[in-house]
Amino acid sequence: MESTRTLTDKIFIILKGLGMGAANKVPGVSGGVVAFVAGFYEEFIYSLRKVNKKAFKLLFNGRFKSFYQYINGRFLALLFFGMIVSYFSVSKVLDYLIKHYELYVWSVFFGMILGSIYYINKDFKDWNYKTYISLAIGILLGVSISFLNPAKENDNLWFVFFCGIISVSGMTLPGFSGSFILIILGNYVLLLVDSVNALYDTFFEIISGDFSFIENSERLRILKVLVVFTLGSVTGLVTFSHVLSYILNHYKSITLSTIIGFIIGSLGVVWPWKNTIYKLRDDGSFLLDSTGEKVIENYQRFRPELNIETYYAIGFIIIGIAIVLALEWYGQKTRRVT
Repeated sequence: MESTRTLTDKIFIILKGLGMGAANKVPGVSGGVVAFVAGFYEEFIYSLRKVNKKAFKLLFNGRFKSFYQYINGRFLALLFFGMIVSYFSVSKVLDYLIKHYELYVWSVFFGMILGSIYYINKDFKDWNYKTYISLAIGILLGVSISFLNPAKENDNLWFVFFCGIISVSGMTLPGFSGSFILIILGNYVLLLVDSVNALYDTFFEIISGDFSFIENSERLRILKVLVVFTLGSVTGLVTFSHVLSYILNHYKSITLSTIIGFIIGSLGVVWPWKNTIYKLRDDGSFLLDSTGEKVIENYQRFRPELNIETYYAIGFIIIGIAIVLALEWYGQKTRRVT
């Protein structure tokens, strides 16, 4: 699998990681959908599933090359490299675009999810009463989650570990937005904004020879939270991959129909026409995160009016669908070559 990869393939794997990383950070969008429509979802799950007892035995015995080959290490390394780069680059661009062109960004995401529903559904033929029930359950779960009220921020380390396990599920389960779940759990700003910014600042301070953060108790607290969140994410990533692999092998039709339903239900989260509701302090002022941005509490959806802005938004929805179709075309081309 590794030896057949060309330089172009490696570059595209990094780009896929960039896409997954950006998608995972945006509330309502699932990195697993990117993996699904780009044609590498099964390889991703398969590679994660190889992180098992045998892999750790190879690692602890010092057989690093065998460990690397066993877990499809080059694929995972390139993919995760893309994700990490995304968190400090592409996701920053997305933050800017959402702030200044919110309607159009959400329109693209809405179109991408519509395209994803088409992509997953077009080859699914095993419709029966069981899969229809699974579809309905998936839709109900997706819609229910999108209308939950967010909890308050909680930095208890056990809860942060749990958040890591849950949030990373968006990478392995298409349609399940880990970042939106973090909003519901109340820890989106703490774990995907404050902690990432703290790591970013600490990294550059260390490079410049500034170790004053060691005396900064608040910085150390957030870094400790980030470490625990990362451990939870790794645990969730490996655990979910094993569970999903088993479920897909034994209940593939039911699983896929549930995923289709979940993605349909998630359309409410990324509905482009909505007003953002921000958290308020007790004195009525806006609650701000560490970057000075207002903290999102929820969204208030509404029906669009027919005007030029709406027509532009519809155009961006079409662009979102086109992106998914392009990813599908590339995925099919890659599978034919391999």
